[in-house]
Amino acid sequence: MSVPTPVWSRPDDAVRQAQLDAMKRRATGLLALAAAVFGAAAALETRYPWLGYVRATAEASLVGGLADWFAVTALFRRPLGLPIPHTAIVATRKERIGRILGNFVQSHFLSRDVIAAKLRTMSLARRAAVWLSQPENSRRVAQQVAVGIAKTLDALPDDEMRPLVHEVVTARLRTLRVAPTLGKTLSLVLAGDAHQDLLSEAVRLAAQAVHDNRDVIRRQVRAESPWWVPGAVDDKIYEKIVGAIELLLRRIATDPGHPLRVAFDAALRDFIDRLQHSPDAIARTEALKEDWLAEPGAAELSARLWEATRRAIVKYATQTTDGAKGERPLDRGISTFAEALAANDALLDDIDAVVTDLTVRVVEQYRQEIGDFIAQTVAGWDPEATSRRFELAVGRDLQFVRINGTLVGGLVGLAIYTVYHLWH
Repeated sequence: MSVPTPVWSRPDDAVRQAQLDAMKRRATGLLALAAAVFGAAAALETRYPWLGYVRATAEASLVGGLADWFAVTALFRRPLGLPIPHTAIVATRKERIGRILGNFVQSHFLSRDVIAAKLRTMSLARRAAVWLSQPENSRRVAQQVAVGIAKTLDALPDDEMRPLVHEVVTARLRTLRVAPTLGKTLSLVLAGDAHQDLLSEAVRLAAQAVHDNRDVIRRQVRAESPWWVPGAVDDKIYEKIVGAIELLLRRIATDPGHPLRVAFDAALRDFIDRLQHSPDAIARTEALKEDWLAEPGAAELSARLWEATRRAIVKYATQTTDGAKGERPLDRGISTFAEALAANDALLDDIDAVVTDLTVRVVEQYRQEIGDFIAQTVAGWDPEATSRRFELAVGRDLQFVRINGTLVGGLVGLAIYTVYHLWH
């Protein structure tokens, strides 16, 4: 797999570099001031003993400032160019950082529980039923089927057809093996590439999940990051995680030939094959069908479907519009069916379960590849450019660490020196 080269140059790089240089000068200037004060106080301490407090403060400031300078510098490069172990951390450990990012996304974002929970909250079956119940959508469907069957249905006695329809539908469903039929139907969908629309919706869902879980990702990065990495670097790692995920999702959404789309196509073909040939899959589907047929709602649904569909189709062929709104009878019949479907919570749950299982299977099958993609992307970055980008992003804030180290070190040194002299 080729690793994409990131675009390191940004329009605000010059501004960031100027701000970073300014903060470095301030931190270094404070350190130089501490050194000057230390030298002057040490030289005059024998003449003015009270300068011992000043000398101790400046000395501790030097120690604290130098220690923090070393720590901050070691994140991005080797201090003074010396080959000191565990320095230039960002450049030398970027492969490990990439693995951490990839494992994090794989384990905590693309997990079965997270994807399944999000899909359950979306209620896709209910959305489809609601969509079909809207007049403009039901009209599109009705137009395709109405004219050809209108005259035949008009000749059938309604009072005899209601129980007959239920018996025929029930008997037919009991003899029909749902799984192979569903597999053939999905094969038609696959032939028209309509399944790619499902993947596009899943990509949109993933993008929304990233947006909704930004705080969770940030906290998890901080929890799993090595102790020696500052919080500012953790924040940059978090930004890289979100950026890598969003980059991947954009590529999936815009590239019809993306490897994950190809993988999704292969997984769906495998699912269709199992529906048509796997005894376990066929048995589970048959059990689900029998459970639904045993519910009272099945009889009510078939009766309402027959009544609404019969009247609507017959009128549809003889009446152009109905009322000022221009809504046709068959449109209302299909809408009624969709409303009845939307009212059947058990059936909607079953449909959602099938959709969730399919989506989760695809994600679980290929989430390792997504994690590897992130790890390989980070590993392929240029070490020096990576360090520079990290330093431009967080280096200015890290200079405050140097300043604080110089100031706090001086206060601690003054406190220790004072306590020592008071004790003695």
